[in-house]
Amino acid sequence: MSPRLFLACVGFLLVTSSICSAQERSPDLTLRGTIAAINRETYVEVPFKVPAGVVRVSVAFAYTEHEHQTTIDLGLFDGERFRGWSGGNKSSFTVAETDATPSYLAGPIRPGVWKLILGVPSVGAGIRSQYEAKIFFTHPGEKAAVSTFEAEPVREGPAWYRGDLHMHDAHSDGSCMSQSGKKVPCPLYKTVEAAVARGLDFIAITDHNTVSHFDAERELAPYFDKMLFIPGREITTFDGHANVYGTTEFIDFRLTSKYVPTFSDLLDEVDRKHGILSINHPGLPTGSACMGCGWSVKNTDFSRVHVIEAVNGDNVDNNVSGIPFWQQRLNDGLRVTAIGGSDNHNATLLPEHESAIGRPTTVVYAKNLSERAVLDGVLAGHVFIDVQGSHDRSMSLTANTHSQTAMMGDALNVPSGESIHLVLTLDHVEGAHAELVRDGAVTPFANGQTARAQHVVLEQDEPSDGRRHWLRMSVRDAEGKLLLLGNPVYVNFPVSGR
Repeated sequence: MSPRLFLACVGFLLVTSSICSAQERSPDLTLRGTIAAINRETYVEVPFKVPAGVVRVSVAFAYTEHEHQTTIDLGLFDGERFRGWSGGNKSSFTVAETDATPSYLAGPIRPGVWKLILGVPSVGAGIRSQYEAKIFFTHPGEKAAVSTFEAEPVREGPAWYRGDLHMHDAHSDGSCMSQSGKKVPCPLYKTVEAAVARGLDFIAITDHNTVSHFDAERELAPYFDKMLFIPGREITTFDGHANVYGTTEFIDFRLTSKYVPTFSDLLDEVDRKHGILSINHPGLPTGSACMGCGWSVKNTDFSRVHVIEAVNGDNVDNNVSGIPFWQQRLNDGLRVTAIGGSDNHNATLLPEHESAIGRPTTVVYAKNLSERAVLDGVLAGHVFIDVQGSHDRSMSLTANTHSQTAMMGDALNVPSGESIHLVLTLDHVEGAHAELVRDGAVTPFANGQTARAQHVVLEQDEPSDGRRHWLRMSVRDAEGKLLLLGNPVYVNFPVSGR
């Protein structure tokens, strides 16, 4: 490749999750040609064929002779209509049914002959510019290698990353006050601004059933480049609500209809599209009191549900808390991750308000700040919930035997008579105390010792009887209010299907 030909993979990084490396994905098509003086002030059509079964088309474009007064603008027509024009301000773009790079239109990806349109406002006399367009096709069920809206991790390195996994905006029923004081659908960017102000690292906008918000997120992600956008939506049915993360493809929400007869059918579709499903606010009432708010889906196979929203807004120790529902699944022998979500419907709520953005905060230990790493961390159970969204309260639990070490979400095999040494590290919880929750039974941890400093380490030994148990931690303030909720360490559980 000519050294003057911009690397197409650099442009491709702007619109997909591929990484230019030895493992770089090869393009499905590569279109090459020459632009010369005869093409000045004309539009050159470059046709290519989109096969059936494609859900996204991405283009990375590059050309030589920039330094010799050569400019090539870029646009796209599909087989039926105009899909966009970015001129010379973008060297790459993506289009799908749900979202597209700004300058381009989201819409169906129909098979047929599509055309790149190359506008040539200038080219130097005697100059021959070589162009190259790499075309990438995405098929149903393909998941992003890194993230859907960001090409590289937002931040490198393993850490505890903080986020909100349940929020609504104008694309469903989120509302706020307009400039003139009227209640109006609240623009998505207001949610993102509030999340930034709360110091969150990642967010999932989860509008009801729709996928229209993905297009807005693709526009916002390059500007809010210190925050990770995880695609999500709330599957809202008559018998329960569930968030799905990690795919932008449509998922049919019409549970109990001929299209989605059973919950297993819905789970099958989520699995085909490599999504992660979380049952939302299962402790809320349902039926006429709140249609579908609580979980009443018939014949739910909980062995296929790996995530439950245990804390929704400020519903923690009340009669609509999701914690008992979650802990029942643990007692049934399932390894299920507890997460939290604000379920925010008004981005302008002050931080101390119940269901303000980031209240609660889900804190995930991930290898980096990317969609894949965060969702992998959630599935692994490497999660605790900062119930009040404090920004800095934290907990870390390590369970050790003579030959094994586990953190929250991990499993140990411990024979009868052997002890498990539990080490709980806490930060910024002065005056609080920890509780050990063993199979749902609560006892003081480390003799109920109160945290006297910003950073404390508490320890305790737990004997094993060789049977199945789960052990987790809660941290409460002096008044008994829950501050932090940790996921379990699993003892002598069967091998997880995760």
